[in-house]
Amino acid sequence: MQARRSWSAVIVGMVVFLIGLVLAIGGAWLAILGGSLYYVITGVAMLASGALLVRRRIAGAWLYLVIVLLTILWAFIEVGGDSAWALVPRIVAPLVLLVAVLLVMPTLTVEPRRWRNALGGVVGVFLLGVIIFAVTGRDDTAIAALPSPSAPGMADPSGQATGKDWPAYAGTYAGRRYSPLTQINAGNVGQLKQVWETHTGGMPTAARFQKLYGTENTPLKVGNLLYTCTAKNVIVALDPATGAEVWRFDPKVPDAWIPYTTACRGVDYYAVPGAAANTPCAARIIEGTLDSRLIAVDALSGALCAGFGNNGQADTKVGMGDVFPGLASINSAPSIVRGVVVVGHQILDGQYKDAPSGVIEGFEAVTGKLRWAWDMTHPDWNGYPPAGQTWTRGTPNVWTGTTGDEQLGLVYLPMGNAANDYLSGHRTPAENAFATSLVALDVTTGKPRWKFQAVKKDVWDYDFGAQGTLIDYKGKAALLVPSKQGDIYILDRATGQPLTPIGQMRVPQGGAEPSERSPTQIGSLWQTLRKPPLTERDMWGLSPIDQMFCRIQFRQADYRGFFTPPSVGRYSVEYPGYNGGTDWGGVSVDPVRGVIVANYNDMPNYVRLMPRAEADKLGVKPRFAMSANASLTDAHSVDPQWGSPYAINVNAGWRMKFTGMLCKRPPYGGIRAIDIASGKTLWDRPFGTARNNGPFGIPSHLPITIGTPNNGGAVTTAGGLVFIAAATDDLIRAIDLRTGKTVWSHVLPAGGQATPMVYEQGGREYLVIFAGGHHFMETKMGDSVIAFALPH
Repeated sequence: MQARRSWSAVIVGMVVFLIGLVLAIGGAWLAILGGSLYYVITGVAMLASGALLVRRRIAGAWLYLVIVLLTILWAFIEVGGDSAWALVPRIVAPLVLLVAVLLVMPTLTVEPRRWRNALGGVVGVFLLGVIIFAVTGRDDTAIAALPSPSAPGMADPSGQATGKDWPAYAGTYAGRRYSPLTQINAGNVGQLKQVWETHTGGMPTAARFQKLYGTENTPLKVGNLLYTCTAKNVIVALDPATGAEVWRFDPKVPDAWIPYTTACRGVDYYAVPGAAANTPCAARIIEGTLDSRLIAVDALSGALCAGFGNNGQADTKVGMGDVFPGLASINSAPSIVRGVVVVGHQILDGQYKDAPSGVIEGFEAVTGKLRWAWDMTHPDWNGYPPAGQTWTRGTPNVWTGTTGDEQLGLVYLPMGNAANDYLSGHRTPAENAFATSLVALDVTTGKPRWKFQAVKKDVWDYDFGAQGTLIDYKGKAALLVPSKQGDIYILDRATGQPLTPIGQMRVPQGGAEPSERSPTQIGSLWQTLRKPPLTERDMWGLSPIDQMFCRIQFRQADYRGFFTPPSVGRYSVEYPGYNGGTDWGGVSVDPVRGVIVANYNDMPNYVRLMPRAEADKLGVKPRFAMSANASLTDAHSVDPQWGSPYAINVNAGWRMKFTGMLCKRPPYGGIRAIDIASGKTLWDRPFGTARNNGPFGIPSHLPITIGTPNNGGAVTTAGGLVFIAAATDDLIRAIDLRTGKTVWSHVLPAGGQATPMVYEQGGREYLVIFAGGHHFMETKMGDSVIAFALPH
């Protein structure tokens, strides 16, 4: 019996010894790189502890106990007690191993009360862990008083209104994502129930394209119909009270035209001025497709509008020259201002320098004819290119939602980057001038009225991902502009002049193109979602081992703070990464209370420019050069950037290859309420639980708020609620606008990477979301439109 017990000490000792060996070797490597000495010191001490345990010496157990106590002390010294998540990799694994050591201690002594002491020690370890994480995990969120409502609030210059209806992707072309309905409020939202669910279908058929799922759709509701579109642009009209299908129109988009994601963020509703109500297509649904067509169908029947373009369709690729499938698509609902449908395209990132043009086109909403086109390198062109020419290839594009001011006749364009995002030496002066800018375009002439540039010579993929929002600010018509960098700007929407303070910052130089880098960049001094620069202490993992390897990667990389440029042959850290800050979900604005609600991401990217010879050896090619059966998802971490000397390797979120966990400590996403009048934060909370997150892709099912990556926006209501899904936990939730606390949630059948919408039908208020999931967010795929309401 004694021998068997002693073998348990040997086994535990071997585990302690092997962990110590890894920590000692890795810790020495980290120390040489200038990192923390904790790991090498602890590793050596664990080697001694393990060796003693293997020799059945109780001194080994006591030594390990001292190691754990000193580790806890070191953990609090290094990260303080403000974050339980920061303590997880430092404390949890050592405490678990301590339990095993305590349980084998009785086999190493003949002391009569050895088992009682050991079990008491185990209970003590458990209680110690509970106390540590109870104290550090407490909710210390500061909450400022919510501004008082100021009737009538901000006027909406788009000419649209929410309430009974939801007539545009973001509610109206003002981009506010706000509903004045109050039937559902903070006092009764706990009674909210699912009242219908409709499966839309319309998914890709080929397996390689099914992996690009992510519909991102927000339906419209006008009158007695709700309009949604599927992953392949099938328009479906539903009864808004029951979810029953009324009609559908299938534009027959080939799978090959699916770009990075099967996104159909929304459609447009347009009522022809002066047309009789019973005239076909007097009211129409206009949709941009993944194969770059503009389609108009009758809003009541779904029949093509024969007088629009060529029998209801207009090809937006005309004038672009050669366009390979998947390289140019329309995935966001256009804005319609003064009868002009303003169309931008998603040009697939990082493929090749001479990608299709980022030209912006204006089509007549009634006839489908091109009224104008803006090619930034040919400002004198007004329509299609002259015979034998094309619009300039590879120019910055507008892939996300736009905003329209009917009164000023302006559409506000969040510009992307030029082709080959991570190099700027090949760009023209016009591309450098307009990339990563907010451009106000006159819808009558198709010419820029003004521009505001957020990044000079962008090589970080910091394009504007969110549409702007039309607000009033201190008596002026203004445009609220969130960015991927986390900065929030407020501009005069007639002139583009900043209305809130902006500062200049010195930024790191060097990288692959040192002569291209600007010595300064701008940043908002009014409000930013961006966190302080990363340090080695911010590295994370499941245990001290993977945290140590993340620390090694951090020390190996080039990171000198915000705007560290990408390098050749060495990784660099881009923080925040290209997913934001704020991405395509945008922000929500309560125009009566004067409050912004912004959900955001807080993750770095780990990037490296890859020499062309290395990329060629790995078989990295643009989409059009791939074989017919090649995976479209495996290559996402390396974009070819053909036509330039380097491909780009992007580890989005900076994940460990073995465990799949992120190297930065949580939270990875948050949600914040901001007082527009003062720019002050009202509250800021981590957003998203760990239900679907865990090592090796295994869901933990823990309902613990960790702050997850998120895509999709929020909707704020006059009932004092914020409705949002977006996070990776497949929950749609209601948040109390006053406190930021979640007051209701519901599990969705698939990922909720979309923005909800709110409307009224038959005297009943409905909350609706499209649960389609998202491949990038690794949530479940689906095709459900789901409605919630209070019981009758």
